[in-house]
Amino acid sequence: MLLEFESVQKSFPDSEGSVPVLRGVTFGLSAGQKLALTGESGSGKSTLLHIASGLEAPDGGAVRVCGQDLTQLDDSARAALRRSEIALIFQQFNLIPSLTVAANVAFQAQLSGKVDHAHIDHLVSALGLTDQMKKYPETLSGGQQQRVAIARALAAKPKLLLADEPTGNLDEATAADVLDQMMRLVAETGAALMVVTHSPIIAARMDSQMHLRSGLLA
Repeated sequence: MLLEFESVQKSFPDSEGSVPVLRGVTFGLSAGQKLALTGESGSGKSTLLHIASGLEAPDGGAVRVCGQDLTQLDDSARAALRRSEIALIFQQFNLIPSLTVAANVAFQAQLSGKVDHAHIDHLVSALGLTDQMKKYPETLSGGQQQRVAIARALAAKPKLLLADEPTGNLDEATAADVLDQMMRLVAETGAALMVVTHSPIIAARMDSQMHLRSGLLA
């Protein structure tokens, strides 16, 4: 398994104590597998994704990525694993406004020390970004910005790609086009993909689906 959750628990404090968000979640994701994570707002989907990436730590249980238990790594080691093996795509794009499209696309690969110019050129061409490379994110449409975010994520050749509502800010036609391109490129790399989504259309495109309800997988 490339990603493993074993009895993962997570709570957040509130005025009356703490609110459990994940109540012992267990599942696995293999290399090349595409998984949809669905659930109502507030069900813990984004929290689960952040724990999978090492951005948040669970209160209990084990989380293994590429055989390494994130709960046993310090902040520096988790960051190093995230740079080299994990990539994230966010609903809000999270591009760096002061960098050109070219610099945004190369950013993750440079951090990981895995810059492959031929691979980046292929991503840029496949995502229709060739004519946008000298521009800045604010001059692009939402669909173009999300394509830049996808190129940035895949440029470092991650083994695990985590996407949080990756087409949530796009209109239906643009969302379908961006999803098609992302799925094709992910298949080429052989990365495992976990997508948090409210869309039954996107969920149906994945190999399998999990539904999170009240902190448990249904």
